[in-house]
Amino acid sequence: MVAPAPAPFALLLAARGIEVVGVDPALASLDVARAKPGGERVRWIHGDATDLPPLRVDLATMTANVAQAIVDPRTWHETLRGAHEALWPGGHLVFETRDPARRAWQEWTREATRHVTRIPGVGTVESWIQVTEVSPPLVTFRSAYGFAEDGEVLTSESTLRFREREEIERDLVGHGYLVEEVRDAPDRPGKEFVFLARRP
Repeated sequence: MVAPAPAPFALLLAARGIEVVGVDPALASLDVARAKPGGERVRWIHGDATDLPPLRVDLATMTANVAQAIVDPRTWHETLRGAHEALWPGGHLVFETRDPARRAWQEWTREATRHVTRIPGVGTVESWIQVTEVSPPLVTFRSAYGFAEDGEVLTSESTLRFREREEIERDLVGHGYLVEEVRDAPDRPGKEFVFLARRP
């Protein structure tokens, strides 16, 4: 199985004896994943679906809405192509993406997303998200982390692409997949599409 980060899903499967390849373009994320208990059971690759060595896997996944973080259309198509090439005939690509009609970004305010965590050796850390630009299908937001001990605030900017269901299905078919099912996310009904596509 090949799976982009986040690491918890890859580690969960590897702990069950499944051979897992984890792929992430963020080297820092891979370093964190490798250091987690059981991280040595996963084959970690720095890059994206176009950087995969020759593989034949039963399942490829994109978890945690990572499909939306692939903003550039060319990179999106290269990702679908790379995953298709890595699958055995009959293998599946599974991923989820937010339904644009639900306009999830309207709930991404500092008040609604504020979370306070106590981290040993660091102190109290407050985190929140604030949308900075909405230009459909793109939504840009800032993630902030405030450290109570010294008042420092670290921020990072991210942009997501909210693709329509019909667009995604068309792209999958265009890259040789059969779309077997589009279902609700069981823990977020009505908010996301979960795509199950198969390489014939």
